Amino acid sequence: MPPTRIYLSPPHMTGREIEYLEDVIASNWIAPTGPHLTQFEKDFSQHVDGQHTCAVISGTAAIHLALRHLNLKPGDEVICSSFTFCASANPIRYEHAQPVFIDSDRKSWNMDPNLLADELVDCAAQGKLPRAIIVVDILGQSADMDEIVRIASAYDIPVIEDAAEALGGKYKGESVGGKAWSSIFSFNGNKIITTSGGGMICSHDEKLIEEARFLAMQARDPLPHYEHSTIGFNYRLSNVLAAIGIAQLEALNERVAIRRNIFNFYRQQLGVLPGITMMPEAHFADSNYWLSVIQVDKNLFGASPEEIRLHLETDNVETRQVWKPLHCQPVFQGCRVRGGEVAEELFQTGLCLPSGTAMTENDLLRVVHGIQEMEKS
Repeated sequence: MPPTRIYLSPPHMTGREIEYLEDVIASNWIAPTGPHLTQFEKDFSQHVDGQHTCAVISGTAAIHLALRHLNLKPGDEVICSSFTFCASANPIRYEHAQPVFIDSDRKSWNMDPNLLADELVDCAAQGKLPRAIIVVDILGQSADMDEIVRIASAYDIPVIEDAAEALGGKYKGESVGGKAWSSIFSFNGNKIITTSGGGMICSHDEKLIEEARFLAMQARDPLPHYEHSTIGFNYRLSNVLAAIGIAQLEALNERVAIRRNIFNFYRQQLGVLPGITMMPEAHFADSNYWLSVIQVDKNLFGASPEEIRLHLETDNVETRQVWKPLHCQPVFQGCRVRGGEVAEELFQTGLCLPSGTAMTENDLLRVVHGIQEMEKS
């Protein structure tokens, strides 16, 4: 019989989800909206510096709603981090705009502010500034938001912080998501907390959130009959899923502490091996360590990330390469990119390790021992 599967980042229920779901069923608030949805948004607001919030079906939907508010036109450009999942950039194409990709820096693996500044200087010289900047907090760690917002503000360009992976993380001691014009979060099944699927769009701009809520409910005009003056979307999170979110959010601080402990365990056990280094934590950030990531120098360690991944799979342990840069993805071929070498190197050398908050010490040791077996093998 094969050993129990160790997944990369599986859902972890707290035990109170049943209590809240029973309340939903008893009150018959199964319809799309209801009191639990309102409560979830209110509770979440406390984690993002009191911003206005609107819960939606995914982080992707949240980015789309933020971009829709900007009234993009075909041919408009939107800058985006390259080292991220495709969901960060896909909504740019939903609005028939053109993504422009920026490489990462080495201290945080997030958008390089210096490259962003260079790109905006060139854009200004050509008389075509981007309409927005989407900066991603990769793998749970905040980008250098003060610097990015400072650079963008000089050109009056709104910044959207894709904090989908970073809930519970800190930037200069404050919760992520509070520096940009809009921030978005994801509650997908693999995130630090989950509603099965779901997301949140947040902003101090109340008009943005009001419009997002309107568009997310099929843009129904406030009339006694169904009337629609604009195209909307079926993006609203359901009251049932929001009930799960309430319970999950209660456990957020505990989840962050566990993930940080998992990262430290890997660092103590694996960081001493030749050719193995851990993802850095920038001086301005306290990562939630959504995923623990190692970099592997095959020449020093004796095996590549892919060889390690395949070896661990024989023990039923799931690992994954880090994100393939978006400027290297077939769907985005032809898009402009500034830099790219750092993201490409990270893709070749990075490996995400199991980081679920329900992992036992034996689970962690299975992962560690599997990697140790590959040293100079």
